[in-house]
Amino acid sequence: MFGKISTMPDGIYDQLLRMERNMDRMMGAGTRPGGIRDSAVGAYPPVNIGATTKQVDIYLFAAGLNPDAVDVTIHQQLLTISGERRLIQEAGADYYRQERYDGEFRRVITLPGDVDPEKVEAVYRDGILHITVKRLKAAKPKQVKIK
Repeated sequence: MFGKISTMPDGIYDQLLRMERNMDRMMGAGTRPGGIRDSAVGAYPPVNIGATTKQVDIYLFAAGLNPDAVDVTIHQQLLTISGERRLIQEAGADYYRQERYDGEFRRVITLPGDVDPEKVEAVYRDGILHITVKRLKAAKPKQVKIK
């Protein structure tokens, strides 16, 4: 009844989407708004960051990652997580949709100014990399009594 939705030949739309993704990776940002659960294009692995008065907790969601292929460094207030994730693909398979990230990644996270770069721990378990950065003791708030 309605015919084809697109008048473009098959494959051109997929090529345009691929080109858009590549441009997004090069420029570091998405060209279209995402949904509420979407992360920025190229932002792998997705992160959750929380803080208390004692520490900052960073959770990176990276199932299937080899912890030996990940480098975690901290310099001043910049936490850098980089590495590589390779997916096993069946030889001769023609994939028409791939949503799992494959390749090199790098995330740089700016931390609060009161973190102690000497007190960092990283644990990888159940596909989640949990990095804990302790805060400096001197940075904790102190109650001052008024005389």
